[in-house]
Amino acid sequence: MSDKPELKVAILDLYDGVANEGMRGFQEILKRYRDKNQLNLDYSIFDVRRKCEVPNHNDFDIYIVSGGPGSPLDTEGSEWEKKYFNLIDKLEDHNLSNNLQKKHAFFVCHSFQLMCRKYNLGDINIRRSPSFGVLPVHLTEAGKADQVLDNLKDPFYTVDSRSWQVINPNQKRFEELGMQLLAIEKERPHIEFPRAMMAIRFNEYFISTQFHPEADAKGMKNWFLRKKRKRKWLTNTASINTMTCSSTWMIRIK
Repeated sequence: MSDKPELKVAILDLYDGVANEGMRGFQEILKRYRDKNQLNLDYSIFDVRRKCEVPNHNDFDIYIVSGGPGSPLDTEGSEWEKKYFNLIDKLEDHNLSNNLQKKHAFFVCHSFQLMCRKYNLGDINIRRSPSFGVLPVHLTEAGKADQVLDNLKDPFYTVDSRSWQVINPNQKRFEELGMQLLAIEKERPHIEFPRAMMAIRFNEYFISTQFHPEADAKGMKNWFLRKKRKRKWLTNTASINTMTCSSTWMIRIK
């Protein structure tokens, strides 16, 4: 591996110190991908919200931005968010330059919502009730053609864990910015609520999902075994006799 070019990945932690399975998931996927492909891959973690740590835009090849707790609206103007969006602006400027080595970025859940606010791509609001579980997601025509999602079934199943959502796509902004909506929330014909956006390609090098592709069976089990969440789940599902769900996760890096 040592004779191969180094591939450097920055993982931006937006969990603000809250216990989670997402950071473990990202790291394990990178390690598996590195070992399987015999890559000279290294990664560094930056505690963005709690410590205001943001990587330099020149120092890494790939930037992975995690989910996180809380409102994607209340942090507007905060010091960490200013530094974070400044990084995003610099990455975009780099990719628009003549530099042949582009910077790739992947945004998940909370960071998906922040990016939608940055670009004014839709309405951001809190759900009437949190969404959690292995749930169906539907591909758009653009999603079916996208190199990251093109081999997935429609619908495909993935972990959804959120209290907030982005709805009512701003078609004018999508067209102005050349962005594509790749996936939307499950169909719910029995209610009148609009379906949330679930995946967006911001540009050739930036892609984002509202759902959690880094989730795995181990993480779901750990989540449920935490006593507080276990009690809450049992209370919310007292009327359900059985529930079966299964899923397979993969991040396709091309």
